[in-house]
Amino acid sequence: MVNPPELYHRILDVPRGTSSQGLRAAYKGLARKWHPDKHPPASKPEAEARFKAITEAYEALLDQQENRAVFGVCNDDRAAEMFGTFGAGGGGGGARMARTRSDDFCMRSAPATPAREFTKVYSSGNTGGRRAFAEFSSSIMRKAPPLERALECTLEELCRGCKKQVKFTRDVVTKNGSIVKKEVTQAIMVKPGWRKGHKVTLDGMGDERPGCLPADAVFTVAEKKHSMFKRVGDDLVLKAKVPLVNALTGWSFSFRLLSGKKVSCKFDDEVICPGYEKVIKGEGMPIAEQRGARGDLRVKLEIVFPEQLTDEQRAGLAEILKDCT
Repeated sequence: MVNPPELYHRILDVPRGTSSQGLRAAYKGLARKWHPDKHPPASKPEAEARFKAITEAYEALLDQQENRAVFGVCNDDRAAEMFGTFGAGGGGGGARMARTRSDDFCMRSAPATPAREFTKVYSSGNTGGRRAFAEFSSSIMRKAPPLERALECTLEELCRGCKKQVKFTRDVVTKNGSIVKKEVTQAIMVKPGWRKGHKVTLDGMGDERPGCLPADAVFTVAEKKHSMFKRVGDDLVLKAKVPLVNALTGWSFSFRLLSGKKVSCKFDDEVICPGYEKVIKGEGMPIAEQRGARGDLRVKLEIVFPEQLTDEQRAGLAEILKDCT
């Protein structure tokens, strides 16, 4: 069984603990959508029921924030009375529940609270209002399946952050109840450090279905393959090929990071062995959860051996390397 505060939150499609500003914003958006004057005669009765329920929920939740203690005392009895009335169709035992002390206290302490008025309106002989609200409270618990799309990003975009414009087509319910396709363009702010699989949810921007809350549009980050770097967690891996002669006698090379910064690596006083890896701290990807922190850059060197040698070259190498250990 759903108690009134939970039902109110579902009517406004807001989580518990939403601030008064958040409640006001949700109410304004829903009130604009379901104002009876904006609907044709065919859908006007439903719009009136929804608009009334939205207003009652908004006022009740504001009252709950202003007088939480009183609302808490009233909560259980209001829930039993309201839902007993709905379940009994106005004539069952639930509709004739005796008032308790807490009910009397609520009536005395808060005679004009929206919760009380809400019960009075929908628990009275107004069977049409009760039926319309019961249908509405049932429908708002359903939400159309999310519309899912990929958000393709380059490593540069995930490193620096960017603003991406996404276009997608969604189903929209018209005033006469039919469903049409509508192309939508939305801006998504990609934050530095986002990883593959990160999800961005656009509330209520998915498909619409009659009698349901609009679905969400969910975009999942996908990384495009990079020509130089590979991402491993928050680290970047760069593979470079080194000729054998340079691996033995010294080598240097330069490249640009995803940020555009130029980096030079020199190996003058060391021999590069197979599997050699140089780690450059703090030059990897930004860490989204830690401001200012970055992963590392791992430079992996692959030694390129000659495919063939002449007898003279072999003899020369043997003479040069005979004392090496």
